[in-house]
Amino acid sequence: MSPPPAAPIRVVIVDDHALVRAGLRLLLDNEEGIEVVAEAGTAEEGIRAARLERPDVILLDVVMPGRSGIEAAPEMVEASKGGRVLVLSMQDDPTYVREAFAAGATGYMLKEAADTELVQAVREVAGGGRYVHPTLGARLAQAEVEAARRAADDPLSDREREVLRLLALGHTNQEIAKRLFISVRTAETHRAHIMQKLGLSTRAELVRYALANGLLEDS
Repeated sequence: MSPPPAAPIRVVIVDDHALVRAGLRLLLDNEEGIEVVAEAGTAEEGIRAARLERPDVILLDVVMPGRSGIEAAPEMVEASKGGRVLVLSMQDDPTYVREAFAAGATGYMLKEAADTELVQAVREVAGGGRYVHPTLGARLAQAEVEAARRAADDPLSDREREVLRLLALGHTNQEIAKRLFISVRTAETHRAHIMQKLGLSTRAELVRYALANGLLEDS
């Protein structure tokens, strides 16, 4: 007697572009053993879909109206009772990869590679593994080496350095949040950490530090 067929990998697609969702659904539904059970256009809709469907994999965009996918990832994991988050993004900065994994994602790939790598990535994370687009993986490894090299002399993370640069250029917390695809609260938290780490108390001191450390040279 042959064993019963394995249950399909259940996927929820969270992306604010309907055409992107339709393309991803078509790609995945044509694969044996994968089933798209819901779509969502915002982070909040994604959380509700995760709670209702309990998917194995949540295919999640980064930039969406309201909250970003990275900010909402922990709630989606909790709502789905352990579903695996695979971030599918146009953002190819290693900083976003680190933040996605820190938020609970188990995979990160670029939208431009979806037609060739998406199925492999879905199967990988559904099986308990981690997936990072190969090019991003190489960049991430190099970024980690460079971060370790700077750690002794520079207490700030890459994201904090970018926030510091924007603050020194006169941007508000709201403007920084919009530029970096983060919430205003996250921007405020970064600012507080920067001031604490550097022992600074005013914007003028931030500007002087940024100038002294070459953070405004390419601005």
